[in-house]
Amino acid sequence: MKHVLIINGHPDNQSFNYALSEAYTKGASNTNSKLSLVNISDLRFNPNLSFGYRKRMDLEPDLIDAIEKIKKADHIVWIFPMWWYGYPAIMKGFIDRTFLPGITYLPVEGKLFPDKLLKGKTARIIVTADTVSWYNRLVMKNPAINQFKKGTLEFCGISPVKVTYIAPIKNSSSGFRENWLRKIALLGNNLK
Repeated sequence: MKHVLIINGHPDNQSFNYALSEAYTKGASNTNSKLSLVNISDLRFNPNLSFGYRKRMDLEPDLIDAIEKIKKADHIVWIFPMWWYGYPAIMKGFIDRTFLPGITYLPVEGKLFPDKLLKGKTARIIVTADTVSWYNRLVMKNPAINQFKKGTLEFCGISPVKVTYIAPIKNSSSGFRENWLRKIALLGNNLK
């Protein structure tokens, strides 16, 4: 049985990202998979890596639970908005506090790159934005996607990481949103 974890990085539970999360969950519920969900905004934790990597902070129970879900997952779906060509602060804090040495990667003395502790997992990133795709790709060079896909997920061994970019959201029609909800449900149904 495949373990699928859906992580929603949007801080507002009334957002379109939550509707996308529900659509993916609905589609994936038609498969023979075990589904887990993490809404980062529901977690109780300090998002600041207060000592950097000099000293390890105690992990709050919600973070311990989230880390266990990440470790058990075969496929992780991340849903978040792109703001200022990055992702929300609460999601960045979640990554800072959970993607730690010894948990998602392991530094090896004398080696340039660490051991990747999340090998064997795959991921899907679903990003919503107001920036049209061509401008984000050609002019801005996909900063949020590159940072998260290459600098976080692939750095820790998750591969392949597929991306769905949904834009522009601002002033989008209900038809545009309904169409995307159907597409995301199909991704869930096909576990992509």
